[in-house]
Amino acid sequence: MANFYTDNEALKFYLNHPMMKKIVELKERNFADADKFDYAPKDFEDALDSYDRVLDIVGDICGNIIAENAESVDHEGPRVENGRVIYASATEKNLDVCRKAGLMGMSMPRRLGGLNFPITPYIMAADMVSRADTGFENLWGLQDCAETIYEFADEEQKQKYIPRVCAGETMSMDLTEPDAGSDLQSVMLKATQKEDGSWVLNGVKRFITNGDSDIHLVLARSEEGTKDGRGLSMFIYDKRNGGVNVRRIENKMGIKGSPTCELVYKDAPAELVGSRKLGLIKYVMALMNGARLGIAAQSVGVSEIAYREALAYAKDRKQFGKAIIEFPAVAEMLSVMKAKLDASRSLLYACTRFVDMYKIYDDIAKERKLEVEEKKESKYYSRLADAFTPLAKGMTSEFCNQNAYDCIQIHGGSGFMKDYACERVYRDARITSIYEGTTQLQVVAAIRHVTTGTFLNWIKEQEANQVAAEDAQVKAVLETMTRQYAEAVEAVNGVDSAEYHDFMARRLVEMAGYTVMGYLLIADAQRDGSFRKSLNVFVRLGQAEVAKHAEFIGNFRPEQVADYLYK
Repeated sequence: MANFYTDNEALKFYLNHPMMKKIVELKERNFADADKFDYAPKDFEDALDSYDRVLDIVGDICGNIIAENAESVDHEGPRVENGRVIYASATEKNLDVCRKAGLMGMSMPRRLGGLNFPITPYIMAADMVSRADTGFENLWGLQDCAETIYEFADEEQKQKYIPRVCAGETMSMDLTEPDAGSDLQSVMLKATQKEDGSWVLNGVKRFITNGDSDIHLVLARSEEGTKDGRGLSMFIYDKRNGGVNVRRIENKMGIKGSPTCELVYKDAPAELVGSRKLGLIKYVMALMNGARLGIAAQSVGVSEIAYREALAYAKDRKQFGKAIIEFPAVAEMLSVMKAKLDASRSLLYACTRFVDMYKIYDDIAKERKLEVEEKKESKYYSRLADAFTPLAKGMTSEFCNQNAYDCIQIHGGSGFMKDYACERVYRDARITSIYEGTTQLQVVAAIRHVTTGTFLNWIKEQEANQVAAEDAQVKAVLETMTRQYAEAVEAVNGVDSAEYHDFMARRLVEMAGYTVMGYLLIADAQRDGSFRKSLNVFVRLGQAEVAKHAEFIGNFRPEQVADYLYK
């Protein structure tokens, strides 16, 4: 019997990270729920045991049901009948088993029907689901839209919708339109307030993941005559009320089990979330950060299956009288794949811990005034979460695409055939660096944390930590990478040209990413020596990438940017 939790020791390693004790104690308000709910933990060890047991259930379902159904879902896919989506039959089975196992609304409070899990173990579940079936994660994982309702909706809306999500109803976020993809300020779906104060929505949305969901979060233009983000508000649409039909499902390259829909709104009843005009400025930004964390988890899950498929094939496939894993060219590819996977997962869970800390403090602040030290700590982790989220989404999605590519390469001609899972994995991987903001948009989000020093300050904190004697050499390499990165940032900041800054942004963010991930892996290796091989391989890779970017920046004249621009 396969189990995607017990066969992956890294998950339990990160579940037992030293920061988890504080996260859990804050999340559980010193375990006050133990007197109100019989399934609430009474102490930290009890909470960890609960997470462990639930993740074991997720691992079992992923290994024995969702992964087994992935090929048939990919072949059958969803369809549209009378304006409604009909899932593939195996997708319905997957959803049914997740509902019966109580795996919906994991991070929601118990008073609303959830399990009150921190973000970190919830993302671990997403990591496993993505490994089992990348497309299914887009149905199961969109339950995190409930976080936006919990953070910004009024109490009546929370009581109305969140228990339904926890009971198994699905969600979607209806943001993009035919003429407004990444440029959400251009959204034109119209929200009209009637005389009785209620709202109706009219227009078209496109590229909506799981677009025929039960509960929708919709970005719409509520302010007549506006054309920018200040005229947009957030709404909840309930499918029970009618008014929205699916015009079509996109015919996609991959994640075929996940219906990507074009929706037509015709006087669809809706409820305003929070305040008018803050839909894009505040609520969608929070929603997108959560979604980007989810795609980072999805990317890690894809990297995991790509590596495992490649490793298994390399051990089994024989050429010239020996298994191909014995050839250095193949062995090197596998080592680099594993290093990218381990570095990706380390970055992902560092990010989830930062998100956990600031979100929990935000929630506590609704109940009582934060102490001075708590405010300081909340601000610290909020800044790190804001910096690490686009970095995690950008780096992990690029690495998962590279790992899927190498998985095909190791399979050779067989990898091009549908007989092997790697063909599906390769198609599924491609979207991760596109949706919820392309890698280029992640660079735009992350670059201010390069130029203002967020990443460098964090790196310097890590640099001060002691390491085992056997890691001294690799730490020296990381210190050199840090110096090259700091010098490159200073050089770019010293040029008075916005065009030049934009041109160099990707290189600076990648330099930050490789350095940050190297320091995360060296910290992991202090707790568990099994990470040491990936640490050494990844830092050598990062050393070359950082040096390449440093040399490019050092030898580049600002006026040369014109050579790269099309006008």
